This record gives sequence, C-alpha cells and structure tokens, in this order.
Amino acid sequence: MFRRIPYPVNEQDQQQRARRVLQISGLSALGLLLAAVVADPRIVHYIVVGIGVLVVVAWFAWKQRLTIAVNLFLWAMTLFLSALAWLSEGVRDMALMAYPAVLIFSAILGGRSLFFPLLSFMILFATVVGFMTLYGFHEAYYYELGFRHIVFADVILAMTGFSAYILIRDQRRLMISLHEENRRVKENENLIGALANVDQLTGLANRRYLEAEFEHRFKICRRQKSCLAMLFFDLDNFKPVNDSLGHAAGDTLLRQMAERMNKLIGEDDVLCRFGGDEFLLLTAFNPGEEKRINQVAQALIDAATRPFFIMDTLIEVSASVGVAFAPQHGTSFSELCQHADLAMYQAKDDGRHIFRIYDDSMKRLSKEKLNMMASLRDALKNREFTVQYQPQIRLGNGSVCGAEALIRWRLGSGAFVSPADFIPLAESTGIIVDIGYWVLRESCIACAQWRSQGHQDMTVSVNLSYVQFRDGDLPGKVKTVLNETGLPPSALELELTESMLIGESVHVQRQMDELHQLGVRFAIDDFGTGYSNLGYLQRFNASRLKVDKSFVSDLGQSDRDRPLVRAIIQMADSLNMQVVAEGVEDELTLQQLQQMGCHEAQGYYWSPARVSQEFIHWIEEHNSAPRED
Repeated sequence: MFRRIPYPVNEQDQQQRARRVLQISGLSALGLLLAAVVADPRIVHYIVVGIGVLVVVAWFAWKQRLTIAVNLFLWAMTLFLSALAWLSEGVRDMALMAYPAVLIFSAILGGRSLFFPLLSFMILFATVVGFMTLYGFHEAYYYELGFRHIVFADVILAMTGFSAYILIRDQRRLMISLHEENRRVKENENLIGALANVDQLTGLANRRYLEAEFEHRFKICRRQKSCLAMLFFDLDNFKPVNDSLGHAAGDTLLRQMAERMNKLIGEDDVLCRFGGDEFLLLTAFNPGEEKRINQVAQALIDAATRPFFIMDTLIEVSASVGVAFAPQHGTSFSELCQHADLAMYQAKDDGRHIFRIYDDSMKRLSKEKLNMMASLRDALKNREFTVQYQPQIRLGNGSVCGAEALIRWRLGSGAFVSPADFIPLAESTGIIVDIGYWVLRESCIACAQWRSQGHQDMTVSVNLSYVQFRDGDLPGKVKTVLNETGLPPSALELELTESMLIGESVHVQRQMDELHQLGVRFAIDDFGTGYSNLGYLQRFNASRLKVDKSFVSDLGQSDRDRPLVRAIIQMADSLNMQVVAEGVEDELTLQQLQQMGCHEAQGYYWSPARVSQEFIHWIEEHNSAPRED
C-alpha cells in the first residue's frame, strides 16, 4: 500500500512537511476527541481507534518517515470517514463532507500515486453504498437533527479549513521562493554575460564578443552589399615597458591606449582587446571607401606614438596595424583575423610604425609554422605524442575525483612544442581528428587501468576540437573506444568550449545527444571567456563548468575576478551543475574557492600533469597522506 512518494531531498523542505503532518494529525485528533464527547455510543470506539492511528501518524512524522506518515494518515481518514457514513446516514452522512479535503491533501502531500487510488475508492464506496441503500441491502440510520450534528459539522469544517489553509500557504510561499530563485538566476546570468563580454583590464569588448558581433554584422553587410574591415593593432615595443617598470605600468599603458583608441572610433565600430598588447577594430564601409579605412589605421598608429606619462616616467611606444577586408579577404572571423594578423606582421617586417593591407602575396604561414605542419603529419606515426594527466580534486574532502587528459608533443630533438602552437595548426589541417581519436583512446585505456587497480571512482576528461564534430562520426568513434577499452561511459567526460556550442549548434547537438544517451558526460571548458549562455548549458546537457584559469589564478591576491567566479558558482548551483576551477596554484586561491562554494579544482597547487604511471603513483601517495578535517 505504501508506495514511495517523491519528496524533495532538501532537508528544510522535509522538516517543514513533517511539521505540517504533525500539525494536521494533532488537529484531527483534537477534533475527533471533541466529536467523541457528543457522538453516538455505537461509533465512539471507532473514534478512539482513529485517534490512536493519528498518534501513530504523528510518531512517523516526528521520525521523518513521511511516506508512511502521509499514506497512513490519508488512508486512515478515508476509511474512518467511510465507516462513519456506513454506520450512520450512508451517502447522506456529513462525514463525506471531508472527502474533498482528503483529496486535496493527497494531491499536495502525496502526488498522483496516492490521489487516484483514494479518489477511486471514494467514488466506489459512495456508489456501492448508494445502490445498496436504494435497493434495500443496507439500512441507513438517520438521526434527528441535534446538537451532535452542529458539533460534527463544526469539527469537519475546522479540521479541513485549517489544514487546507496551512498547506495552501506553504504552496504560496514555495511559489514566492521559486520566483525569487529565478530572479537570482537571471541576475547571475546577466552579470556573467556582462563580465564575460568585457575585458577586465581595459573595459573594452573581448575577443569572443567581437567574434559574435562579426557574424551578426557580416550578415547585414551581405544584405546591404557593403564590406567590413578588420584592423589588427599591436604595440611594437610593449615588452620592454613590462620588463623595466613592471606589469602594473604595462597595465596602465594598455588602459590609456584603449582610452585613446576609443576616442577615434565611430559609434557603430567595435573595438576589443584581443590579448596582451593586441587590439582589434571592426568597422563597416561601402565599396570605394577604402581610403577612410587607411585614415583610421594611421590615426590609431599616431595615437600610439604620442608619449605616455606613467609612474613619473615618460614612455614612448609605436604600433603596427594589419588590415583585412570581408568578404574580399575572408568570410569568417577566424579567416579574416588570421589575414589581418599576417598583414600586421608584414608591417612589423617592413619597419613597424606603419599599416599594411592583406593581399594574396603574403604568406599565410611562417616558415616555422610550415615546418611544424610537416612534422605534425609524422608525429603520430613516430610516437612523439604523449598524454599526461592532471588530477582534479574535490574541495570538500581533498580526494581525487578524476583527471584531465593533456596532450604533449616532444620532438626527436627532445624539445617540447606547446599545445597552443600546434593544436591550431592541427585543426586547420584536419590532422586534429586523428590526434583527438588517439588521445581519446589512450585516455580511456589509462582510466580503465586506474579503475582496475582499485580506484573505482576515477574519471577522465578529454578535450574535443570543433573539427572532431565536423567529422560527423564522433559518437561512433567514442562508442568503439569504450567497447574496446572496457571503460564505462559514465567514467568519460568530454570537454567543449562555449564557442563550439555556438558555432554549429544543430550539428553539434545531434552528436551530443547521441553521446549523452550513451552515458558520456560533458563539461564546458574555459567558462566565462565566451558566450556563457544558460540556454546552451541546458540544451547540451552539460554537467560541469570549468572556470578558466585566467579568472582563478589571481583570486588570492586580487578581488577583480571574484564577482564573476562567485556568480558562475551560484548559477551552477541553481542548475545542479558542478564547478571545476582551473589553475589553482596557491593556498590563498584555494581558500577563496572554498569560501565561494566551489566543488572541484585542479592546478599546480596539487600536481602538474603526469604520465599515467606517475599519475597513479601520485594518487596513491596523495590518498595515503594525512589530511586536515
């Protein structure tokens, strides 16, 4: 009889429901006690039994056994009311007045698994008793109207009215609470959107925002048959300022440069800090107005040439600018940005302090990059790649919960090539598909070995490239690897960047849905640096957010990024998602994350990335080391 009722797991809600059951059962017992005083002696013992059952209900509620308490209370009251009606006036008995209240309680406290059986019983009872009375199989006992009728009516109305009032009041409070929670989630989303689209140092737009703006404006330009110009601005001798006067002076220089540039651009132009001492300007123009773009480029260079006065020091710098046009030089943000970058480097090669416009004669890649591309094709075959694993730590108890797989490339000479250098090249050539599949397989083999050695809860996170999604067969490849390695799908997490979710959402979502059905989990990498849209998080079934290390690394020394990190954690809590902080390198940063309620983290504070055997050895040492409670 006692089917499980899906109560909320929130402890406060549990306690509140228990109090309500105690209050209602106590009120019902008091009402039955009053009714017993004036009741017919034939039914007094039934009332006494009913009071006894209510005492048992109250005991179960006090013990937090709500499923039993609610079922017992509602079925006992239903049977008790039915017995009173059977012994007295049948379907005319006022005891049946309480039936609707019992149904209301069952809908609120128990759900449909309790409501429909009770409703069916009540209808069946009323129908059977009515027909039995009509055809003489049951003789109803009709009382003359008396004082007991008034008492019974008052007791039933008081019991049902008060109980309904407190339950409806709880529902109203719940709706207010949900509305407030929704408001806080919206505020956090707006805060993240505002902070994530702005460069925190200069107050300009960041790269991700500019990329989104380019897509929007390029569509407009195509309709209007106009053009877009991308101006890639780079300070020529910024590094000596940082080296001689420190990063504070360099930051001040960048902020002042941003202010100067802002004064030169039009209302419809978009200026962003691309990174370091590089800026991008996006402006629209009509065919034949290329001269105006030249004037803008020269004005930016002249603005950089004017001296800066920082920390009582006169600083002189210069700038080089590369220009590319859409659609003449490219139709995508990455392509146009790359060509403007090449033009900027051409300006540097030509003497600096000038601008250059991209043309097809400019080499798309430097000789070093061309050599690297050639080496990439043989790197897999020559076993030059390795996979290393950085542990991910539960901040609640310090235990290891998983690892992120990171690829490393060691040349035959012994020198290491940074992933930031070869991954973009591998993506541009398509080699990343084979490399990514190899990393996935190696990671699953390693994780399966860890689990077989006793670390049953270990998981592994593998980064994906948008090119692997474009290949179209990612779910099939993942399933094959899991089958061959014996790794459970739930132990594999695939990391995606926000831009991947934006770019080709239909194509990406179809494959992600297949992987999600398989049991594979997803994490959003570098969260906060891109679009940070709640809709994408919910649509793509992401279970974890990884806060980019650029927001984490200075938490212990500066409060600049704390509002953004705190907002991400609060938003993730509202969506029942886990947050992983990247780049934790010191105790102060760890303490800040713990105070904010961050769930997990990784970084050099615990360990750098290690090869599989060293990693498992590190886990065993870490687990055996004593920890502070």
